[in-house]
Amino acid sequence: MLASRVVSSVVQRQVKYVKPVPRESAEGIVAAVYDQVAEEMRLVVPPVLLHSPSPPATAAYWMLMREPLISDGVVDRLAKEAVASAVSVANICPYCVDMHSTGMYGLAGAHDAEAIATDRLDDVRDERLRRLAGWARQAHLPDPPAAVFTEAERPELVGVVVGFQYLARMVNVFLGSFLLPRRLSPAARRRAKHGISHLLSPTLRGGFPPGRSLSLLPPAPLPADAGWAAGNDGVAEAVSRSYAALEAAGERALSPEVRTLVRTRLADWRGEESGLSRQWCEDLVAELPAAERAAGRLALLTAFASYQVDESVVHEFRRHEPDDRRLVEATAWASYAVARHIGAGHVPAPSAAG
Repeated sequence: MLASRVVSSVVQRQVKYVKPVPRESAEGIVAAVYDQVAEEMRLVVPPVLLHSPSPPATAAYWMLMREPLISDGVVDRLAKEAVASAVSVANICPYCVDMHSTGMYGLAGAHDAEAIATDRLDDVRDERLRRLAGWARQAHLPDPPAAVFTEAERPELVGVVVGFQYLARMVNVFLGSFLLPRRLSPAARRRAKHGISHLLSPTLRGGFPPGRSLSLLPPAPLPADAGWAAGNDGVAEAVSRSYAALEAAGERALSPEVRTLVRTRLADWRGEESGLSRQWCEDLVAELPAAERAAGRLALLTAFASYQVDESVVHEFRRHEPDDRRLVEATAWASYAVARHIGAGHVPAPSAAG
């Protein structure tokens, strides 16, 4: 009963700052994404809803999630959920941690799921999961740990890292901090996770053919810095098409000056957390023209401290750009820019690729 109520609350969760497109009135790309998500995940989940004011961003998000994580491939779903959970921990995204550690309950049991969710990787009993989660937890660093997977597995596992580096930022901006009610005791949380995992079990057991989402966006070349996706046609196509769509979204929503500022910061970023102070951000946006500072603040915080994006940051942006689509596309681009940068660090050396 508790699990059913929690799942119901997820479906009805209020997305912050934008008005999602209702399923009954969705058209075109958004309707197609909703149909695929509802069929494969049993409900149109809030991360899809928050993207819906921008059809291209909705499709790009779904492709980045579906092809590496959900579709059948050479890597089992348990391994992917462990990676997703560890990346969510690294990004201080409690909502994503709850969601994907819950997915692990029915695949690996509560012990290892909770060890990853609470950042106690030494306590993970399954050696393979411990190694994968440890790699994913540090995959955003400029000198990430050595690969703990085969070259055939690289596109899916790096794809999950890239997808969740993107998603955690968007969730931190647009959704509440927690999937499960905070008032639950540890025992009640585990019971809820067991129940939700049982309900979602059909979505975690495979049977989803690769490539189904690819028709949502037009073809695009695979960038060199996404060479980690080569060798898996479904993942490579999803990455190339979604990257092109999110790059175009940024061009619509943010000025060249703001995008250059984010990229300049990325070039010097060492994967460190920004802490609680925003002074670093204020110092950087001071270099922008006055009209661009609100957009620069939103983009920088989304990229490097998404948990600090609050009503004041969004309100200031919307004073200049009141349209929902612009807000979604500005934050989507900033999230994508960091995710793409992190992915570039996992392109195999030529000798390994050969």
